[in-house]
Amino acid sequence: MHERLYAAFWNLENLFAPANHPGRPAWLQRATRQDLRGWTSALFQHKLGQLASVIERMNDAGGPDLLGVCEVENAFVIEQLCALLNGRLAQRTYRPVHVDSSRDLRGIDTAFIYDSRRLSPNRDEIFSHWVIRRTGTRDITQATFVTRRGAELVALANHWPSRSGDALGSSSGFRAVAGETLGYWHERIREVKGNEVAVLAFGDFNDNPFDRSLTEHARATREIQDVARARSARFFNLAWQYLSQPAVDRKGKSRELNGTLYYRGDGYLFDQILVSRGLMKGGAALRVLPDSARIEAFPEMVLSSSNPAPVRFGLPKGDAAKNVNRNGFSDHYPVSVILEMS
Repeated sequence: MHERLYAAFWNLENLFAPANHPGRPAWLQRATRQDLRGWTSALFQHKLGQLASVIERMNDAGGPDLLGVCEVENAFVIEQLCALLNGRLAQRTYRPVHVDSSRDLRGIDTAFIYDSRRLSPNRDEIFSHWVIRRTGTRDITQATFVTRRGAELVALANHWPSRSGDALGSSSGFRAVAGETLGYWHERIREVKGNEVAVLAFGDFNDNPFDRSLTEHARATREIQDVARARSARFFNLAWQYLSQPAVDRKGKSRELNGTLYYRGDGYLFDQILVSRGLMKGGAALRVLPDSARIEAFPEMVLSSSNPAPVRFGLPKGDAAKNVNRNGFSDHYPVSVILEMS
């Protein structure tokens, strides 16, 4: 039986340290003062518990081997989440990879959580690539992980600029730049490590798989043969595998998911998994199982309303005690995929 790696990505929805956290820079303290008013240590710990309750159920209740995340404020919140997970999953020893370099207006970053019993990061190959926009930046975190058998996986955790209520207008240019940034570093990785390198790029792209930022700028396609034949860097977009997926909501009713995020009743497939040619062919000792790509939607996460949106925890918005949902999790569903050792 082949050894497998379970990889997932989740937007953790505003995972901030408690109000007045001593490690928060002064500029960020000013920017978040109103939103984080009443965001106590107890509420922060409760949110961590809600997130951990989902993460520990992934991979048949074994937890992920590698988890990419976004909307995390700093190393402190990731370390706290790792500690909680390690207490719940005895077979895991989770550690973070985080670069505190984002200049996003709210200071949120991308990061990884990995099981150090199964993967080791190459500390010389951890990078933060800025996605520049006028009102700040978001980062793409790149890290090379090495399996126990010596196979390399280059992973990139993405969080592209938001739509800000503007799906196809001025904000689309920001995501085009993000797509070009990802495409550029995909090419550079191939130049250094060869064309058959195993590259996994996942994240919250704030666009759908068919939008130009993905198809043209990041060069991500649903056509396997296009990726196999391409001489330049192309991605196979596994999000097309879960364009529609059955689920069960909190009341036990069967639902059909058509997105990882819902806005005004409409589903959007913003959370996607992109893989390189090397992962499709298994030329780099790792091979993706395309049919394994899925949305992770456990019943307690799924609203029993007119649309099967995820049950969100929410942002305090000035009065945490009133404005957060203690029974919620995030406004995004996680997505996952299985990689197999050849």
